[in-house]
Amino acid sequence: MLGLLVIIIISWGMLYLYEKKNLQVLGILPLHQKSLQFGLGFGLMAMTVLCYIGIETYMFNIEWQSNVWHLTNLIEAFWYHLKSALTEDLVFRGAILYILIKRMGSRWAILCSALVFGVYHWFSYGILQERPILLAYILMITGITGWIWAWSYYKSKSIMLGLGLHVSYNLMMSFFYENQPYGELLFTQLTQIQLTGWNEFYYSMFRGLFPSVCTFIGLKLIFHSAKFNRLLTPSTCK
Repeated sequence: MLGLLVIIIISWGMLYLYEKKNLQVLGILPLHQKSLQFGLGFGLMAMTVLCYIGIETYMFNIEWQSNVWHLTNLIEAFWYHLKSALTEDLVFRGAILYILIKRMGSRWAILCSALVFGVYHWFSYGILQERPILLAYILMITGITGWIWAWSYYKSKSIMLGLGLHVSYNLMMSFFYENQPYGELLFTQLTQIQLTGWNEFYYSMFRGLFPSVCTFIGLKLIFHSAKFNRLLTPSTCK
């Protein structure tokens, strides 16, 4: 929490120093509207992840075992992923992105945010010593994800839609797969078919791109909906 507080203070300082603005440009208020945006992003990503898991289960003939779970663990996992996602979003899609949009324009600002987000995952995954092809793959997959989440901030004028997407992805994946400190919260994978050669490569590409493609399509539909646009378009960042 201390680290998050420091990031918030630094964000406020940068916004005031460079743009004479405050944290309101991040689109956190009014809270009731932004909570709806968060929920919209959360729901869209939850459906995307469940669809992906359904496809993977069918393709690999996966057998799942349901685990005993407690509401306390789910709440703790949600809170952990909320803090983690908010920290990353404030760094990569917060004050710096807002300032870059103002100085460079949305296209280049979003691209810079995406590239830095992709490189960041080389460090967070601890893969700096791995083969270049793996580094390129991680840069591409996480960079595309970062581009879409940054684009969602620019289009919605709020950090909350992308935050909902981010929290939902991390939390939903922790329900089914190993993760630290929370993983396999609801299910454990017992068996699956293994792929080799080009089939493994093709599926790796599908697995990496499917969530981003579905998210982008879903967001495009949302932004073209007059009903949802009333929730998404307060004027703070042009």
